[in-house]
Amino acid sequence: MAAMSGKVVEHVLVAQCCQKNRQFRAEYGQNSCAQYRPTLLPFVRGKLAWNHISAMQLRTYSKFNRRIIYCNAAPSTTSIPSVDKAAFLKLQNGSDIRGVAVGGVEGELVTLTEPVTEAIAAAFAAWLIETKKPDASKRLRVSIGHDSRISAQMLQDAVSRGLASAGVDVIQYGLASTPAMFNSTLTENEDFLCPVDGSIMLTASHLPYNRNGFKFFTNAGGLGKADIKNILERAAAIYGNFADEGFRDTERRTTPSVKRVDYMTVYTSDLVAAVRKAAGNIEKPLEGFHIVVDAGNGAGGFFAGKVLEPLGAVTSGSQFLEPDGLFPNHIPNPEDKEAMKAITQAVLNNKAELGIIFDTDVDRSAAVDSSGRELNRNRLIALMAAIVLEEHPRTTIVTDSVTSDGLTTFIEKKLGGRHHRFKRGYKNVIDEAIRLNSVGEESHLAIETSGHGALKENHWLDDGAYLMVKLLNKLAAAKASGMGVGSKVLTDLVDGLEEPGVAVELRLKIDLNHADLKGG
Repeated sequence: MAAMSGKVVEHVLVAQCCQKNRQFRAEYGQNSCAQYRPTLLPFVRGKLAWNHISAMQLRTYSKFNRRIIYCNAAPSTTSIPSVDKAAFLKLQNGSDIRGVAVGGVEGELVTLTEPVTEAIAAAFAAWLIETKKPDASKRLRVSIGHDSRISAQMLQDAVSRGLASAGVDVIQYGLASTPAMFNSTLTENEDFLCPVDGSIMLTASHLPYNRNGFKFFTNAGGLGKADIKNILERAAAIYGNFADEGFRDTERRTTPSVKRVDYMTVYTSDLVAAVRKAAGNIEKPLEGFHIVVDAGNGAGGFFAGKVLEPLGAVTSGSQFLEPDGLFPNHIPNPEDKEAMKAITQAVLNNKAELGIIFDTDVDRSAAVDSSGRELNRNRLIALMAAIVLEEHPRTTIVTDSVTSDGLTTFIEKKLGGRHHRFKRGYKNVIDEAIRLNSVGEESHLAIETSGHGALKENHWLDDGAYLMVKLLNKLAAAKASGMGVGSKVLTDLVDGLEEPGVAVELRLKIDLNHADLKGG
C-alpha cells in the first residue's frame, strides 16, 4: 500500500475553505487550516492511526457537534498500489459493491481507495454508454448521492472524477437515500436535470463506519450480479492503465464540471403527494397524529420534517435525525435489537401513535405501534400483505425463505392471497416477483424479512420510505372515512397472525481458505 495521508474535516466549519479533496490537501498546510492539524489521522505502515483524538473521542465530538464528519484519505504520491483483478472481484457483495473505505480498524486494510473508486466509476460509465448506446452528440448524465458515512465526500469526489474521465456529465445530490437515486432515473423534470441515464448511491447500508460501497441504477432498476461483475472486471483493466498513464496526470486532465442539485426536494414532494392522494386530496391528512422517527444518524432524517410535518403530523420526540457517519447512538438497522428498543422507547416515552425507523440509506424500514409492539420481520410482511391484498385480491406475495409457516397461513387462509417463498437476497426476491408477472402470475409485493420491500406500483424499487407511506396512507384514509384513528388501524390488520415460537438468526463467518475446505 502506498503512503497515505488521512484527514478529518468538520464539514460545516472547514469545508468552506477546503471544499474539494484535492484543494483540501493543497490548502491544509496554510494558516487558514492550521488550527485543525491536531486532528490529522496519518497513515502509519498502511494503517490509519488516530493522532491526538481517539475513536471514542471522535464519536463523542460528533455526537455533541451534530454535523457531518468526513474522513478524506488520499495518496500522497504519484504512484498507486498494485491491485489485481481478483481484489476487485472481492468487492462484489451480491448486486452491490462494498469495501473498507477508512483505515483505523485493526486487520481491515483499506480496499476502496480513491484510485480504485475512480476506476469503478469509470467502468460504470463505460458499461452505461455501451448499454444505452447514445447518439454521438449526446452526453449521458449520471447522478451521485451518499449516506452519512465519514468517507462520503472522498468517495463522491473520486466517483465524480472517474465518471467525467469517461465522458459523462456528473450531477451530485449530496446526502440522499438509495430509493431517491433510482427515482432520479425516472423523474421527468429538466429543472433538476432529470431523468438521468444512470445513478450511483454511495452506501454500505448498516455496516460499520469504516465501510462504504456502491449501488447502481438505470431506469430499468438496480443492476444485477452479472452487471456488477462486468463493471468490476472493467474497473480492474482501467485501474491497470492508471499505472501507465500516471494517476495524477489522469486527475489533471480530468477537471469535471460537476453540477449540484437538491433532488431530495423532488423525492419527498412525491411521497407527500402520495399520502394526500390516498386521503382524498386533503392537505394535512395526518393532522392530530403523533409519529416519531428514528433515523439512526443515517440519511433518513428528512422523513420527519419533509414528509410527516407537511402532512400535519406532530414529530416531537423523533431522534437521531442528524447525519453522523460514526453512528454514535445505535446501528441504523431495523433488524438490530438495540435499534428497535430505541424506537420502541421513543414511542412509549412520547405517547406517540406510531414509530418509524430506517436503515442508513432508507431502503429498509420498520414500525412500532402505540403499545410498543414491533411491526418488523414477519409482522411487517403480514401488514404489507394485508394492505396490498385489499387493493389487489388474490395476488401473490413473494418473500425470502426464512418467513414463518404462520405467515403462510395468514396470507393464504385469512387474506386469500398466495405466499411464494424464494431464496434470500432482496434482489432475488424482487426479480422473482417480476418473473412471476412475466409468466402470467400476478404479484404486487416482494418483501424480505430484513425490511427490504418493493411494490409493483413503485417500479419494484425497494424503498423503506415508500413502505412507510403505504402505512401512512392507511392511517390517513381511515381517518378521512371515519373508520378509526391511531395505530390500531394497522395492528388490527395483522390480527390472527400466528407468531413463531422461536426466531433466531445466526450469521457465521466462513474462512474459505481453511484447510478443511480445500478440494470442496
